[in-house]
Amino acid sequence: MPRNAICKLSGIPFEIRDEDLLFYEKISPIIRGKKEVIPPPVLCPEERERRRLAFRNERILYRRKSNLSGAEIISFFHTDTPFVVYSHKEWWSDDWDALTYGRAFDFTCSFFSQFQNLQRAVPRAPLVNNNAVNAEFCNFSDDNKNCYLITSANYNEDSYFGFCAVKNRNAVDFLWCTDCELVYECIDCRKCYDLKYAQDCDDCHGSAYLADCRGVSDSLLCIGIRQKKNWLLNKPSSAEEIARLKNEMRGSETKRREMAQKFEDLKRAHAIRIAATAIGCENVTGNNLFDSRNIHRGFDVYSSRDCAYLHDGLGATDCFDVSFFDGTELCYESTSLMGYGYRFTMYCRDSRDLFYCDSCHSCEDCFGCVGLRRKKYCILNRQYSQHEYEMILPKIIDHMRKTNEWGEFFPIDLSPFAYNETLAQEYFPLANNEIISRGWKWHEPSEENQTMHRTIPASKLPDLTDTIPNDILNWALECEATKRPYKIIRQELEFYRNMGLPIPHLHPNERHRRRLVLRNPRKLWKRNCAKCSKEMQTTYAPGREESVLCETCYLKEVY
Repeated sequence: MPRNAICKLSGIPFEIRDEDLLFYEKISPIIRGKKEVIPPPVLCPEERERRRLAFRNERILYRRKSNLSGAEIISFFHTDTPFVVYSHKEWWSDDWDALTYGRAFDFTCSFFSQFQNLQRAVPRAPLVNNNAVNAEFCNFSDDNKNCYLITSANYNEDSYFGFCAVKNRNAVDFLWCTDCELVYECIDCRKCYDLKYAQDCDDCHGSAYLADCRGVSDSLLCIGIRQKKNWLLNKPSSAEEIARLKNEMRGSETKRREMAQKFEDLKRAHAIRIAATAIGCENVTGNNLFDSRNIHRGFDVYSSRDCAYLHDGLGATDCFDVSFFDGTELCYESTSLMGYGYRFTMYCRDSRDLFYCDSCHSCEDCFGCVGLRRKKYCILNRQYSQHEYEMILPKIIDHMRKTNEWGEFFPIDLSPFAYNETLAQEYFPLANNEIISRGWKWHEPSEENQTMHRTIPASKLPDLTDTIPNDILNWALECEATKRPYKIIRQELEFYRNMGLPIPHLHPNERHRRRLVLRNPRKLWKRNCAKCSKEMQTTYAPGREESVLCETCYLKEVY
């Protein structure tokens, strides 16, 4: 029978299911014939997510120097960080060995304090940015070309200011988009082309201001329509009328604001919503789930099965409490991972059976290690034989039980980053004094000095992009909302001109924040379908004004 527990941090009750207990039993390691049982968590799912997110600085990047060569680098570690940071090339070279920082386990101290000391000694890579071609300002990224400030992004080209992006081309200001081209200000869109200001759309093209549309082309201001062409305000229109409106919109900030207001009005009038987006799925709860089955509380998950409490990733099997993953199996309480059998790890790839490790690659059977590559049977970066490893590890686990560390992910105060630098601040925002009072780090934001001819409020820009000279590339624009300065890069300006878009009047971080706000929270409530009264779980809170339908009733409405 499920049992209730009280979150150690928030004090709120949460449920521990029978399936959860079976999973903890399943992933508990067996060492020398004895199972070292992993206990149930002491934090609720939301606080466990917050804790993992506090170890992931996606978007706050700094210019600094390598601690090895003094070379100028881009890094997610600010200049006064206590960590040793090498350039990407230096870190991945064979000119240094992380085993030289190894130390024996001290049974008079907590494991986490020893791990923190090791973290601060072992050199770190400046970013997670692999196989980048002209994409130096990208993070948590693989195989991007000609990209700028995109994060959690793989296989993109000529794209800028994006988060959670896979296989896009010529995309700007986008979030969770896959296989798209020529898209702008799009959220949760898949296989779309020439699409602007859209959310939750599949296979749409030549359109703008769409929401929850499938197979729609050459249409404007539509919600919840399927396989339509030349539609306007959810009604049939003509190719001539659509072309006329597109021409009026071209490059005009005034017209953009007018259309944006009409879109908001349409959303309020068309207040029917599906309880959850789950496409090609079976037996799932959560939102934005694709081609998955047997998922409990999953968000933004692709091609996964038999998992719970996970978000942002694809290809997970038998994983609980994982975040930002790509091809994982039998993993628990880990973030930024690719591999098998991880427990309580971060930034580890192509490895198996790691415990409490950080930034280890192509390793096996390691515990409490940092920055290792191609190693096996190591503890705190010290090499052991298999026999020695299996003899000392149960003693360490027993010590961690006594210090209440075993079975819990790293505490937030061990994060390499300040809380407000991380995704935790985006999804669980706190004020400066709240962060400090909890014993977590705060880093005062600062604007990087930029040499430009002048500063101009974005509100003073000419209305039409075509009338704005190339000299704008030398200006600092002042964000209308936050007053923070930002600049337009050359490739970005060319994109706006080619796509007939106005110059954005908001700082990139503010644009990102507003996109996030348009998505529902990663929280589930019980509601009844507004049509058939079937009980369902949804990310729409009970007090919201939308009419929320189960999948069966919703499909009857849109088809």
